[in-house]
Amino acid sequence: MKLNELRDKEGATKSRKRVGRGIGSGTGKTGGRGVKGQKSRSGVSINGFEGGQMPLYRRLPKRGFKNIFGNDFNEVSLGRIQAAIDAKKLDGKAVIDVAALVSAGVLRRAKDGVRVLSDGELKTKVTLEVAGASKAAVEKIEKAGGTVKLLEAAAKAE
Repeated sequence: MKLNELRDKEGATKSRKRVGRGIGSGTGKTGGRGVKGQKSRSGVSINGFEGGQMPLYRRLPKRGFKNIFGNDFNEVSLGRIQAAIDAKKLDGKAVIDVAALVSAGVLRRAKDGVRVLSDGELKTKVTLEVAGASKAAVEKIEKAGGTVKLLEAAAKAE
């Protein structure tokens, strides 16, 4: 085999459709757009238009709201924390907070804080300083001999 003999596999490349290049091409004249009307022309913007009938997105009722004051927490499972400790990315003896989790690569960025969830098992005695934790997570941490300090409760008390 020589360099000039290299080729793609049969059917790997497909020649592009050359629209509006004569009647014999199969896509000449109207160029595959059909005939007449708004859609046959450029600059069409009729998404959701139903011919004057009330569009679906306006027929359906509005639901819910977005709380602009709500907190957006990172959620971390106990199993993920244990995996980071096992991989020597987190120091189990030091206090584990948001900064430690970000530097260990457990979290990508600190949002409004961290909430610990109870998925997985925790074998190490750890001290966590987090914004929140589920009841089951707190039970598992205390069962392993660790402690949880909730930051939000301390901030509200001041």
